[in-house]
Amino acid sequence: MCMERSQSAKMEELVSALLESYEQHAVISNIDSGKQLNREMIIKICDMVRQVLFPGYFDYKRLKSGTIRYHVGELLENISYELTKQVQKALDYVGQEKNIPTGENQEKAERIVEAFLKRLPWLRDMLAKDVQAAYDGDPASFNTDEVIFSYPGIYAISVNRIAHELHVLGVPLIPRIMTEHAHSITGIDIHPGAVIGEYFFIDHGTGVVIGETTEIGKNVKIYQGVTLGALSTRGGQSLRNTKRHPTLKDNVTVYSGASILGGETVIGEGAVIGSNAFITSSVPDETRVSIKNPELQFKVRGSVRTQELGQEGFFNRKEQD
Repeated sequence: MCMERSQSAKMEELVSALLESYEQHAVISNIDSGKQLNREMIIKICDMVRQVLFPGYFDYKRLKSGTIRYHVGELLENISYELTKQVQKALDYVGQEKNIPTGENQEKAERIVEAFLKRLPWLRDMLAKDVQAAYDGDPASFNTDEVIFSYPGIYAISVNRIAHELHVLGVPLIPRIMTEHAHSITGIDIHPGAVIGEYFFIDHGTGVVIGETTEIGKNVKIYQGVTLGALSTRGGQSLRNTKRHPTLKDNVTVYSGASILGGETVIGEGAVIGSNAFITSSVPDETRVSIKNPELQFKVRGSVRTQELGQEGFFNRKEQD
């Protein structure tokens, strides 16, 4: 019994210490707010939207043409109901600092969700072009079904396009939850604020970072490890609402490991950025950029032979596998 009381006392001390910490570090506590978002539901909503956008690919039952109208209607009803609740919670969470009545947020959430749902046909048009770009741009792809089912780039892009529409409509928190979920699955980090044109293709994808104020034109292709980032973030919150990330115009290709930084950096139309290039200033149209030729060194039983790697191997190939 004495040992049990001792364990109970230790537990009480630990609870008291944690409660004190909750008060001390309120910034990472969310108690009594009543505005908690449901992260799992937000991810589920994203999955339901993808079911509408890619019918028959990610549904839990076989779809038939005779019942598709009922199926889509049911999905849209569920999305509308659940998304409206989460959007209102997000608006309430932000609005509680501004003393905005919750009734206003309910009406605003309903308007936002209605506007978002009207954008779904347009989103399908965009995603159809993204899928085609992936298939056309990758000789290893078997067909467009393989692209939709398995390519991490298509998953990340589809989630980002969903999140971007909500971001444009002024929804806080939820778009970032969606894109960071995609980031955790694919290794591709695209901020929902980024503006991305049609026929966008991310090949392989792991390690790609696309910052909030990035602007990407049509028919752009990037490879794994590419960073479209800010030149400096030392200013922290003072840099909010400024153009910090680069602009890529139409028909640009950026190969693996390249970093393109800065809000004033513009990559001109048709430019090709080679692997591992570090770009902090603008590049003219139809320009090919590569790092200075590296040198390989071979050591064989005491002898040393060097060989310079020329650009021919890179620029003579149409694509990089």
